[in-house]
Amino acid sequence: MADRLAGKVAVITGGNSGIGEGTAELFVKEGAKVILMARREEQGRRVEGALRDAGGEATFIACDVGDHDSVTRAVAQAADTYGAIHVLFNNAGGGAGSRFPNEPNAEWQRVIHTNLTGTFYVSQAVWPHLVAAGGGAVVNMSSLAAQRGFSSRMQDEFGTTSASYYAAKAGVDALTRYMAGVGGRDNIRVNCVRPGQILTPGATGGTSNDPDGGRHVFKKMFDFAQIVQGPGYPRDVANLVLFLSCDESRFISGEIINIDGGVAAKI
Repeated sequence: MADRLAGKVAVITGGNSGIGEGTAELFVKEGAKVILMARREEQGRRVEGALRDAGGEATFIACDVGDHDSVTRAVAQAADTYGAIHVLFNNAGGGAGSRFPNEPNAEWQRVIHTNLTGTFYVSQAVWPHLVAAGGGAVVNMSSLAAQRGFSSRMQDEFGTTSASYYAAKAGVDALTRYMAGVGGRDNIRVNCVRPGQILTPGATGGTSNDPDGGRHVFKKMFDFAQIVQGPGYPRDVANLVLFLSCDESRFISGEIINIDGGVAAKI
């Protein structure tokens, strides 16, 4: 199937690597004009160039989702570039490694601001353009961290992200439900994806002493936790985001969907 997003303009935050990059690749193949937003311009320009070389329409716009003024400028530029916005994928985010109760205040503020406040800022700025387009779709990025916790033993064995990340992603879940309720009258659907172990560079980064160490821990984690064997890949998440962004999912809104290889069903 092709052209599921023909004539649509999609904004993807964090579109310069990993799941965001994989989703951008799929979106342009399905006919969308894609706006990539991220902080790291060199990576963003690389993805923009690759998408254009493959025959797609894509534009990179530098944006810090945690900076309200940066978001306002970037979204205005996005709307001017292609004349409308129909789809938003709030993918930008990131975690931290401090363990409670020792997480520094600055780390807490940064992670909450990037993951939760950034999702709010971008959605707030894009919303009037979705209304003007006669409706559209928003997909937010959550995490299994919003749904489940870790025992101390699992933390020791596999490591974990910080309390701020868990709290921020739980907030994204709640924001999704709220936005879906508001969006109904304007034909705006809002859903959320909760990935599990996805094989991205950020998820498997090792230490300077053991560059592949992150991959070893990552494999132990999915072998232990999943029903489906092997890792998930960015394209797996991109396929779900595409479905939630196109007309095939016209009757779905306010949902939070796990894409985790069965982790939530197993533990």
